[in-house]
Amino acid sequence: MSNLRQLLPSAGNLIVFEAAGRHASFTKAARELGMTQAAVSYAIRALESQLGAKLFHRAHRAVSLTEAGRRFHADVSLGLSHIRKSAEDIRDRGRAASVTLAASTAFASLWMLPRLHRLRDDLPDIDLRIQTADRDLDIRTESIELGVRGGRPEDWPDYDSALIAPEVIEAVASAAYIEKHGLPESVEHLTQHRLIHLEEPFRSACDWKQWFLSAGVNGSTANRGLAINDYVLVIQAVMEGQGIALGWRHLTERLVSARLLQIVSGHTLETGAAFHVIWPKARTLTPQTAKVLDWLRKEGGTAAKPQT
Repeated sequence: MSNLRQLLPSAGNLIVFEAAGRHASFTKAARELGMTQAAVSYAIRALESQLGAKLFHRAHRAVSLTEAGRRFHADVSLGLSHIRKSAEDIRDRGRAASVTLAASTAFASLWMLPRLHRLRDDLPDIDLRIQTADRDLDIRTESIELGVRGGRPEDWPDYDSALIAPEVIEAVASAAYIEKHGLPESVEHLTQHRLIHLEEPFRSACDWKQWFLSAGVNGSTANRGLAINDYVLVIQAVMEGQGIALGWRHLTERLVSARLLQIVSGHTLETGAAFHVIWPKARTLTPQTAKVLDWLRKEGGTAAKPQT
């Protein structure tokens, strides 16, 4: 291999030679490659010295390939073309095997993370990348394949959507809180308990006032309690026994099943909205993205066709 390393010219010099021969100009090659004309000339001289043959005829403000240069240029061009195509194929396969899902931190933490082991088992050849942000990302301009949104399909006229879960909201607390403060006797009594409030900075979210109103209770006198602008921290505070919070069922049902949380009221608010996975209408889904989409729908408990 040492002899081969000594015989083969550097890849950089070959790339410079291919561009110079294609343009029949050191100046144009330099402009294409982001180099100086002097650097191109130096690379060509080094290549000629290594090969022991002239590759270009040099005239005033013009260059042309010699006979040896033409033969070598044909081989170099073909070789670089094969290398470029192979590299692009490998890169495209790598891109095709990965799918990015944009979602809120709450959805990623409380819905996706507990299911990732099943995703790896069901789709072992797909690399799922979860991208979170404080606000909903524009997945078209960000070139993200899929996004999770809460609302109704008409809210996203430029997107197709598939249902993951309806928006169902319950009041939840930890066993430690209930043991210390007892269960609320009614929705009205709940207003006197220590409440934890989500102050969502960017996304629209139901608050305690709306939840009480849906039960026919004036919640204006409700305990203000603790206010947090991150839903994951809200749930953590609930599990630490700091108070009672609103629980979005698709995010908290696993914690309720594990008895880390407990539903503390018979009243449930069904808003009519839902959480969907969305993608731009003008975009054709790759086979990998379609598999992830189908997996998300099934995990959400619906095998219905995507809503358009």
